[in-house]
Amino acid sequence: MTEATTRPEAARPLVDHEETRILVCIPTYNEALNLEGIVGRLRTAVPSAEVLVVDDNSPDGTGQIADRMATADANVHVLHRVGKEGLAAAYVAAFRWGLERGYDVLVEMDADGSHRPEELPRLLAALDRADMVKGSRWVPGGSVVNWPKSREYLSRAGNLYTRLMLGVPVKDITGGFNVFRAQTLRDIGLDNIAAAGYFFQTDMTLHTIETGHRVAEVPITFEERQFGESKLDSSIFFESLARTTGRGLKRRGAQLRRVVGDRRRGGSSLNA
Repeated sequence: MTEATTRPEAARPLVDHEETRILVCIPTYNEALNLEGIVGRLRTAVPSAEVLVVDDNSPDGTGQIADRMATADANVHVLHRVGKEGLAAAYVAAFRWGLERGYDVLVEMDADGSHRPEELPRLLAALDRADMVKGSRWVPGGSVVNWPKSREYLSRAGNLYTRLMLGVPVKDITGGFNVFRAQTLRDIGLDNIAAAGYFFQTDMTLHTIETGHRVAEVPITFEERQFGESKLDSSIFFESLARTTGRGLKRRGAQLRRVVGDRRRGGSSLNA
């Protein structure tokens, strides 16, 4: 497990894992072929966890499948939204739902099988030393399955650019298999999150670090979906790139102003 930044006292052990209320948030849009399988695997891997399916009025009937599962299993819940508003907005809605109901830990996980539920126990265990845990493809032990090399190179390059531009030591900042302590989300303030586009995962990680919390990365195997169509396209990538560049320039500008101010006062520069 690799760790990023913060004051050592930031993370506090979870008192009792068996009594910790865990909510796994799974946004869906046209995932009828995947949903039952992924939720079934999740309920087997972490039986104590509850599931919130956030469906954006999928035309393929995913919402109805989720309702049927919730009727059969009291640990499965469904949040219906009026239309396709995007992954980021779905997660923010799910976090608000979970925080209002007193869950201790909230998890981001895809519905398409790319995030293996069987790896979630390792991410949860890492919360004993962190406030946010990222399932990482790009730390030692992490990997991807069924990806073309071109996509792997693009993801690695994008994460390297983001890490350098923003000045944060997180290898897979764009990864979407994430675990948060509830208090971390409260401290971030969900109103402060850019709830749009692929930049959401970067923004969540950056806000976690900026609010003085510890981020840990745990290696995972990311597997390309077998059923259904990916929601990602080139426009999402370039939108994230533009936001990263803008955010990075803003951060670097603030750091430069602090350095100049220190020098004028005769002090030493702050760390970048």
